[in-house]
Amino acid sequence: MIDLKDLRDNPDKYRTGALLKKMDASIVDRLLAVDAQVRPLQQEREELTAEQNRIGKEIGPLAGKIKKAAGDEKATLEAEMKKLQERPAAIKHRIGELGEKISALEPHRDDLLLLVPQPPDADVPRGNGPEENVEIRRWNPGWFDTTASFEKNKGFKPKNHIDLMLKLGMVDFERGVKIAGSRSYVLIGAGMRLHMAVLRYAIDMMINENGFTPMNVPVLVREEAMTGTGFFPHGKEQAYEVGERTRGGTHDMYLTGTGEVGLMGYHMGEMLDFESLPLKYTTLSTCFRREAGAAGKDTKGIYRIHQFDKVEQVVICKADEAESRRWHTTMMGYVETLLQRLEIPYRLLQCCTADLGPKNVDMIDIESWMPSRGDELPDGSTSGAYSETHSASRLYDFQCRRLNIRYKDPATKKNIVCHALNNTVAASPRILIPIVELYQNADGTITVPKVLRPYMNGMEMIG
Repeated sequence: MIDLKDLRDNPDKYRTGALLKKMDASIVDRLLAVDAQVRPLQQEREELTAEQNRIGKEIGPLAGKIKKAAGDEKATLEAEMKKLQERPAAIKHRIGELGEKISALEPHRDDLLLLVPQPPDADVPRGNGPEENVEIRRWNPGWFDTTASFEKNKGFKPKNHIDLMLKLGMVDFERGVKIAGSRSYVLIGAGMRLHMAVLRYAIDMMINENGFTPMNVPVLVREEAMTGTGFFPHGKEQAYEVGERTRGGTHDMYLTGTGEVGLMGYHMGEMLDFESLPLKYTTLSTCFRREAGAAGKDTKGIYRIHQFDKVEQVVICKADEAESRRWHTTMMGYVETLLQRLEIPYRLLQCCTADLGPKNVDMIDIESWMPSRGDELPDGSTSGAYSETHSASRLYDFQCRRLNIRYKDPATKKNIVCHALNNTVAASPRILIPIVELYQNADGTITVPKVLRPYMNGMEMIG
């Protein structure tokens, strides 16, 4: 949620921000129009409430004066008292009328406010979609060069992760679909062990090396948590809804698509201790996404699926742009360390304005090299391509304002809305695609990355 006062003062900033994100800029004017109806009513109610309080304070002293007065003076004071005593009833009636009007308008204003996107930072490149994102840098391990073909790198034509994992008994798609429908799978044996090894290594790294507090948070949450973190109302079509109201419950529930919802919702409505900032949280959670609108896209394999597991990192810090930027860089550094230790080629991609989504002021995707992605070659193999495995988001106070997470500034004693950031550490089974495909051998076996072997009881080879 954006700061309504700032929007009133700088409406063009938000109109331009919406246009840069290829979103509806008219929402700003519609919001201001409703706000212009609400504010005079609120102001009048505040003035009447103040008058009501003032009358209450005036009646006592006036009664005392009447007791001491006589003649014309007493009559004048009694007339004044009568007016004072009659006024509260009129005030009460008017306040009631104003309350009804405000109650009718405020929900509409609040709904519109939730739809206003956060303007991107000025240094985010302008663009019309993902195809205009800008590469920042890339990294390759010594044994694999992404500018050359897989065959030149390893001496044989690659197989895709589907064929490799099926042959080695690491995954079962048919039974996954039988159980849960399309985009479902079952990881088996070494497939499950590799999946858990990556996640365990990722969360251990965040806890033991980087000082993050591990948390196990709910993945079935109330609508307030989804709205507060900015996944509703934009993006609501991507969430699975559990309709508890139809079964006598007081509210519906939603399955989260990221552990970020629970980590941020943990402090919803709280005043944080300034000295405790920054808060650094990590979780390993199962995530659910409907993938609405992705029909026919990446339907095979484990790239775009409905259920997966993810290690997420969240930082809540003081409201300072420089500190937010520092944390953004630091959090991406953790991911780069992980990928370099796994020896997976990757690149950092600066998302342009149209690819930020409604809540981010900045976002950088980290894409890993997957040999099975890219263009199909004449021999039936693929060229390989970078594909997203991580996203690092900088949000300033957008989520914390919606969640009402604040701290008291020790210098000014004012209540300040916190800043928040989040970034994937590892999402599996998608991360298994580059691991399985890059570490495959000519005989169809898969070498286990060195850093994961302790998590697989010393296993060096699958197959």
